[in-house]
Amino acid sequence: MRKINFSAGPSTLPLEILQKAKDELLNYQGKGYSIMEISHRSKVFEEVHFGAMSKAKELYGLNDDYEVLFLQGGASLQFAMIPMNLAQNGSCEYANTGVWTQKAIKEAKILGANVKVVASSEENGFNHIPKVEFSDNADYAYICSNNTIYGTQYKEYPKTKAPLVVDASSDFFSRKVDFSNIALFYGGVQKNAGISGLACVFIRKDMLERSEKKNLASMLKYTTHSQNNSLFNTPPTFAIYMFNLEMQWLLSLGGLDKINELNLKKAELLYNLIDESKGFYKTHALKKEDRSLMNVSFNIPKNSDLEPLFVKEAEEKGMLGLKGHRILGGIRASIYNAITFEQVQTLCEFMKEFQKKYE
Repeated sequence: MRKINFSAGPSTLPLEILQKAKDELLNYQGKGYSIMEISHRSKVFEEVHFGAMSKAKELYGLNDDYEVLFLQGGASLQFAMIPMNLAQNGSCEYANTGVWTQKAIKEAKILGANVKVVASSEENGFNHIPKVEFSDNADYAYICSNNTIYGTQYKEYPKTKAPLVVDASSDFFSRKVDFSNIALFYGGVQKNAGISGLACVFIRKDMLERSEKKNLASMLKYTTHSQNNSLFNTPPTFAIYMFNLEMQWLLSLGGLDKINELNLKKAELLYNLIDESKGFYKTHALKKEDRSLMNVSFNIPKNSDLEPLFVKEAEEKGMLGLKGHRILGGIRASIYNAITFEQVQTLCEFMKEFQKKYE
């Protein structure tokens, strides 16, 4: 019997994708070998590789102004590659909304970039999305679209004249995005779009022109990977195969508008229960408009000693991954694309029972 996995990442995968991967693991499309065994230069793997790129662009409605890169090193390597490739002689501006922007800021400073933090919610424990105005002439403007730990999310991205860079790791492929001012859009795929080991980067071609002028090690240049179709070195072939299955699954559901509709319903159900608990449960996100649709971070404020008991009893009922991040504590339910409405209903029923038992 499979558990309900509310982990923040790596996270649950759609059951039908796991089943397909299982069915094809030893004998991919009847060819007599596994996709993990075949050369990344073969036509068989190239169909998977380029098919995944094409589907990813189709889901976001992107044209040839953008390229898709498959990279290793997770989102964390992008914290360094972005200033390496995109910083020029101006400022690199960041909105600090949590741990992952803090890490990105740190990496940019290590590399000597002219970093400016132009908005932050740190003084308030990252409990909201701060208002931000980026300079028009900044080298780039950087945000993290969804904050996994704190449960906050940009519902709309800032309008900028400067190139906008978005770390979308934890709400990747969960909704349509306005790319009109986005220069680089990226994330690790292990939350909403596959398994760990792969980072996907959408980069606008004028940013590749910046990268081309940089004197960097080959593996750290975006143009290296662009010019070689993300095949400069041996890519994480199985992770790309799983990503391709996830892209096909999203398309079969009706695309990102459809998955966003489902995500809204799941989040509404869970947040309504929290709001109607008369203070027994309380979200970390201060404002309703900033609440994440992906990561619901909450507490039992009147008796925090109940929180580990909540996690323990939930696990006994087959629900995993509900312990809050070690930095914030409390409880966190990550309700990514692959979590079903029925699974959220199961969590909500448990939460009602838990409140009735311990209130």
